[in-house]
Amino acid sequence: MVVDDEKLIVKGIRFSLEQDGMEVDCAYDGEEALNAAKRREYDVVLLDVMLPKIGGFEVCQQIREFSNMPIIMLTAKGDDMDKILGLEYGADDYITKPFNILEVKARIKAIMRRNDRKVQDGENARKESHIFEYGDLRIDSESKRVHIRGREINLTAKEYDVLELLLMNPNKVYSRENLLNLVWGYDYPGDVRTVDVHIRRLREKIEDNPSEPKYVHTKWGVGYYFQIG
Repeated sequence: MVVDDEKLIVKGIRFSLEQDGMEVDCAYDGEEALNAAKRREYDVVLLDVMLPKIGGFEVCQQIREFSNMPIIMLTAKGDDMDKILGLEYGADDYITKPFNILEVKARIKAIMRRNDRKVQDGENARKESHIFEYGDLRIDSESKRVHIRGREINLTAKEYDVLELLLMNPNKVYSRENLLNLVWGYDYPGDVRTVDVHIRRLREKIEDNPSEPKYVHTKWGVGYYFQIG
């Protein structure tokens, strides 16, 4: 789905994506986008920040309440705070206007490739249940669900991927660069601040006291790790 109140931009992106064989829905305000996202699970949502009726950040936040569908924010501002704010609300990526349509298509295809690999991996592992528990934390790697003391925690796809990677490799310290490459992919053009935002957001969801984490720890000057023992 492409969401932007500038119809020429939507028309151009839609035409280019359809040339690559993609099916594209369009929305021109936040309310329309939110209703569409409730009706259909999209492979990717391109979501403009400045929208009528409901702003892009709020749309992103509301979608995250019921879906982990990948969201790429489109922002006309070059301010880093806008980009980080988009990630704080649950966006997976961002693109700054004016953009090259080839860059947009590359980002979309990178996300879709990663999701295809996850689906394939899930099908290969479907015969065996994968439950990992430590303390009050319980992860089902087959259904990609996380529980704390029996209560399900709603993580975005990237938050889950970071947690699973760290949990599967306990006490191993990953640099921010390594996490960026392993979780977002070597073709991801963003920077390591993306990792910091997701770690902070993850801690807010799974830790009783995010400033004194029990699970996801920081090794200052090196990176992050999941502590066991």
